[in-house]
Amino acid sequence: MKINITLSETDYSIDTSSFDVISIPLNFHGSQPNTYDVDRASAKAYEAGSFTGDTRRGGGCNFEEYRMITHCNGTHTECAGHISFDRIHVNRFVNDLLIPSTLISIEPVPAESTEESYDPPKNEDDLLITAGSLETKLKSVSGDFLKGLIIRTLPNREDKVSRQYSRMLPPFFSMEAMEYIVQIGVDHLLIDIPSVDRTFDEGRLTAHHIFWNVPLGSHEIDGANCSRKTITEMIFADNRIPDGRYFASIQIPDFMADAAPSRVLIYPLC
Repeated sequence: MKINITLSETDYSIDTSSFDVISIPLNFHGSQPNTYDVDRASAKAYEAGSFTGDTRRGGGCNFEEYRMITHCNGTHTECAGHISFDRIHVNRFVNDLLIPSTLISIEPVPAESTEESYDPPKNEDDLLITAGSLETKLKSVSGDFLKGLIIRTLPNREDKVSRQYSRMLPPFFSMEAMEYIVQIGVDHLLIDIPSVDRTFDEGRLTAHHIFWNVPLGSHEIDGANCSRKTITEMIFADNRIPDGRYFASIQIPDFMADAAPSRVLIYPLC
């Protein structure tokens, strides 16, 4: 099926049978990415009395219970509820059927090679996604295709789908980079690292606060009048997918939680 889309008086089309999935399937019984060394996501057959929810063990159907830590076990989409006292739920904000988006590839730079900043102060071994790098990639991109911004970090190895991030600390965003992302009007930020912030940052989550326009150090967010923007973390965009313009579809279960596991599809322009 082809869909015709008019965006700022310009017509585009996509073929719904032609897409790439840039999320990581959550394999409950196999390899998974992991951050903070949390427990693996897991699944097991429900059992009660003589009932067994496993056809391989004599049950009439498969009937499983699942356990996961959404922020750490794979691709997930989060909202401002991630940093608020108020229980703000992500299912309120993932409503766009198709999001005009741009995919770019960025090579993070050593902290010592840039004057861009972070709070708490940078460490020598930090790797940063900088405003300078973003500006270079996005200077000629139409604002119409910046409602969603998809960032693939380089090098882009396939082990991202099962990487144990406690053994290889990932890059993160400088304060200036996140301020630039806000400035250009990004509503949905999608990244292939576990967090926009440093893994161990004293709990400050500086880049999250900047993106959702929350004062640093504050958790006072009015759920009825808060940012509607989302961050999707731990995606994986295969190297065969070129940088460029797409329409993205973020799909989540109807969870009343600050974050939910997500499946992300991107459709190239016809």
